[in-house]
Amino acid sequence: MMTVKTVTVSWMLALLVLAGANLSAATLQISSGEQRVNLVELYTSEGCSSCPPAEAWLNGFLKDEDLWHRVIPVAFHVDYWDYIGWKDRFAQSRFSDRQYRYQQEGGIRTVYTPGVLLNGEELRSWSRQRPGVADETPGALTLDVTGNHVTVRFASTSKPAGEMRLHLAILAFGLTSEIAAGENRGRQLAHEFVVVGMSASDAADLNWQMQLPEIRPTDAKRHALVAWVSEPDRLRPLQATGGWLPAKP
Repeated sequence: MMTVKTVTVSWMLALLVLAGANLSAATLQISSGEQRVNLVELYTSEGCSSCPPAEAWLNGFLKDEDLWHRVIPVAFHVDYWDYIGWKDRFAQSRFSDRQYRYQQEGGIRTVYTPGVLLNGEELRSWSRQRPGVADETPGALTLDVTGNHVTVRFASTSKPAGEMRLHLAILAFGLTSEIAAGENRGRQLAHEFVVVGMSASDAADLNWQMQLPEIRPTDAKRHALVAWVSEPDRLRPLQATGGWLPAKP
C-alpha cells in the first residue's frame, strides 16, 4: 500500500525573507511517507552548450504531478567549465567535488555535463524517460520548519548500522541568465531547481536539529526546501523529501 506524502503549511511569519545570505520561512511540515521518493541530480553549467536541453528536461518537472511526492529534482551548477569564457554565477566548487566523489564511489563512470543521476546512479537515457515509482520503502523522512530552525526525523523501516547523514538544500526557481561569452554566448538560459544553499549533519538517533542553509542572494521568484538522507561515507540517497517554501504574499 502506497503511503501518501503529506505537505501542510500554516502561516506563522507570513513572509519569506531573503536578506544577505539568510532565508526565513513560515512554519512548514513536509513528510515523504515510507515509500522511496526519487532524487534526480543534474550536474550542469552555463558554460556548457550541451546543458540547456538537460535543464529544459529538468525544468519540466515543475508541471509534473509527482513533484515532491515521488520525485525531487535538484540542479548542481559546477565550476570546472568557468575557465572557457563564462563564469556560472550559480556554480560552487563543492558541487564539482560532489560529482567527482560520485565517480570515486562508482556512481558515474566519468565527470561530465550534463550529468544526471537517479538515486545515486548514472542515468544516461534521461532524455527518453522519467523516474518511475520506486518499490523500496526505506521509511518516512519528516521535516518541521519554524523560522530558520529545522527539526528532522527519519523513521527508518530497517535498523541503521550507525550514523546517517542528513542533507538540506535550498532550491531557487524562475531564474534567467543572459550569457555574454563562452559556448552559450547570446543565449538566454532559464533555470529551475537550482541549489543555492546546502548543509549536512550526522546523527545516530536519526533526529536532527538544524538551521536552514545559508544561501547566495539571487533574483529567484520562489524557493523550495529539500532534504535527503544517506550513509555518512556515501553519497547515494536512501530517502528524500521536499516542498515549496511559502512565498511572500
